Amino acid sequence: MIRASVSLEPFSPDAEVARFSSLRGDGCGAVVTFIGYCRGRSKNRAVTQLELEHYPGFTEAEISRLATAAGEKHDVKDLLVIHRAGAIATGDPIVLVAAMSAHRAAAFAAVEELMDYLKTDAPFWKRETGPDGAHWIEPTAEDRIRREERAK
Repeated sequence: MIRASVSLEPFSPDAEVARFSSLRGDGCGAVVTFIGYCRGRSKNRAVTQLELEHYPGFTEAEISRLATAAGEKHDVKDLLVIHRAGAIATGDPIVLVAAMSAHRAAAFAAVEELMDYLKTDAPFWKRETGPDGAHWIEPTAEDRIRREERAK
């Protein structure tokens, strides 16, 4: 099962991981999670907030499509993606990706691949704001290289 959501409201990673893990059946021996937080510094600049713009409905559908592809490729039982949008304060969680599978290797691979997809392919427009103003940010060359390597 794939569950993907985009929310303007903060979420509790601990509560979401506990809820996700409670669905683990007898055949699942691994739950792997990744939580991304809004940094207070980026590229040697102070950051006071991150703003993510998206198209409601379309963004969730695209994340679900990317998650389905990663889940099928790595044979995971369940995937969860929660992604924030709107204004996000430094220190707040931005994204949670969790995968459940029989074995750890599949769950790790699915989470890592899905994070690479989210960084490069998910339809978000990101802007960091700090004392020196606002700056639009794009995926790095390293992000794109990792994404291409995983697509093979």
